[in-house]
Amino acid sequence: QITPTLDYSSFDKVDVVIEAVLENTKVKQAVLSEVENYTSEDAILCSNTSTISIDTLAESLTRPENFCGMHFFNPVHKMPLVEVIRGENTSESTIARTVNYALAMGKKPVVVRDCPGFLVNRILSPYLGAFMTLVREGVDFTVIDKVMERFGMPMGPAYLCDVVGLDTGAHAGSVMAEGFERMSRDFKTAGEILFENGLLGQKNKQGFYQYKADKKGRLKKVVDHEVKELLATHVVSNSNVDKQEIEERLMIPLCLEAVRCLEDNIADSANDVDMALIYGIGFPAFHGGALRYIESIGIAKFVELADSYSKHGALYLPTEKLRAMAASGTSFFH
Repeated sequence: QITPTLDYSSFDKVDVVIEAVLENTKVKQAVLSEVENYTSEDAILCSNTSTISIDTLAESLTRPENFCGMHFFNPVHKMPLVEVIRGENTSESTIARTVNYALAMGKKPVVVRDCPGFLVNRILSPYLGAFMTLVREGVDFTVIDKVMERFGMPMGPAYLCDVVGLDTGAHAGSVMAEGFERMSRDFKTAGEILFENGLLGQKNKQGFYQYKADKKGRLKKVVDHEVKELLATHVVSNSNVDKQEIEERLMIPLCLEAVRCLEDNIADSANDVDMALIYGIGFPAFHGGALRYIESIGIAKFVELADSYSKHGALYLPTEKLRAMAASGTSFFH
């Protein structure tokens, strides 16, 4: 049922338009304002941006009430989640129709509010930041990947960076650092180093890993010792961390950002946060999502654990509300 076209001549008949051009604010604003001229008064415009503010993109539109985010996750044919992002001026009708459209596609929509990275990428960013810090400390990225796969993640963070694209990751990292001071870093990350050396990940078959076709033509990751040597020149210390510490160093920032998203009302409920993580990044369902995972440890014990890593910076600091929950024994789930 797909009719390809190279112009806007039939856009007056469509109900929903999803923009998915380059992740650049000016380019997206130009395309969105142009296409709005060709659509009907009640047509919905959506952006598949992964990081750019919906309110910023809406500034170029004459009908911002008909505009929202509709963020799909890679690989799109496998990942069920779609974030439907509500801008300041987005109407309830636009949200309802976009949610119905996602459901008709067989997707799992979760409605979130506008902020840098929205819900899932905002929560994922501190996790990847913690990974980059460990690599800088001399921890082997292949070991980190194995630890997180054992935890239940569908792929480790190095492999995930390659799948997303190291160019995309570098751009997203700068957007998140601009939006949240705690996510900024005073060093060049392993991902940025590889990107600067022309390694983009799976898209050019060279990233943290090399990608070689097997007999069936499928790309398989292979350890590249030249990459390890390149990253070794940027190591500042040689941390002697065990598997448990690797897991805790990555999971605490992820879980705390999930808590902050709930406190900031980016999602409506703890269930929405956890569902988005399970369907969006493949957070292991048997852990129940980040907030269920905190409760399985015990909120008071989790706060104590996070405090024990406080020397690693603001990403490891529990919120005051979480400390109050730990003291009173309350739950995220009512």
